[in-house]
Amino acid sequence: MKIQALHLKEIAGMYFPNSTPRSANTQIKRWFMYNKALMKALSDTGYVNGQRVFTPKQVQLVFEYLGEP
Repeated sequence: MKIQALHLKEIAGMYFPNSTPRSANTQIKRWFMYNKALMKALSDTGYVNGQRVFTPKQVQLVFEYLGEP
């Protein structure tokens, strides 16, 4: 899979395809908060809370820590 910049709603939709977009966003944010190592890695790449668009590197980190959807 080619890694590209993605919106949070796109990432959430990949992990929670049967949920509404709002519910999927809430759940993926919860997963991020529970995974301290992921949050540290994202912060090191410039991630800020509330960020909507993830860089290819940040998307790659999400896939590494949570597994590919």
